[in-house]
Amino acid sequence: MSKSGIDQQALIDLFANASAQQTAQLREGVYKATLGALQGRELSLKNIRSVLGTVAQAASAGAAQNPLAGVDAAQLLDNAVAGMDDALLKAVEANRVALQQFVDKGVDLRETQLKKALADLDKFEDTLLGALKKSASAAGDPMAGPWAQVLEKFNVGGTQTGQMASGAAQQLEAQMAQMQAAMRETRAASLRAAQTLAESYTALVSGVLIGMSDALRQAAPAKTARKK
Repeated sequence: MSKSGIDQQALIDLFANASAQQTAQLREGVYKATLGALQGRELSLKNIRSVLGTVAQAASAGAAQNPLAGVDAAQLLDNAVAGMDDALLKAVEANRVALQQFVDKGVDLRETQLKKALADLDKFEDTLLGALKKSASAAGDPMAGPWAQVLEKFNVGGTQTGQMASGAAQQLEAQMAQMQAAMRETRAASLRAAQTLAESYTALVSGVLIGMSDALRQAAPAKTARKK
């Protein structure tokens, strides 16, 4: 068991012994191993990068050792990437839910820590790509071709993680903008109401003072007459 919490040998054996018909099992195995390692730890880019790198290296080593005829090494690696992508989707959702709670409470996403969390969310796909490139570089000549095919597919189609992370970030930012606009509108409405009340109050007070002045002016001659 490595420091990342992944049984690398188990993953290597899984890929080394996989047949062409075991693609679903490979994807599921990688998904469980990756998700298990991500759970119970801070979902920082550093930790995510470490987990993905360990999984990718184990998958690459296992695929290189696979002796079965008819097994496409690129297909094996493609399933490894799919499994990691599936696990990262869970990490994206966990971050989205956490950030959503702050948005619902009116916390400004421009606050330093939340701004960084939102920015990191949008880097999950790049983190996966970086881990794959590093594993491809370390794999050597036998796996260079298969890795090149996987990376080409990655560059063309992207990942579910990238799409979901980008969508989540945009949604949260839009919600925050709407809330801020609503708060500004509420403040503006309050100011307008206060201004209207102030104007009404001024008019009312002016009218009262005018009435009082008139009454005082009318009372003054009457008092003078009585003195005579």
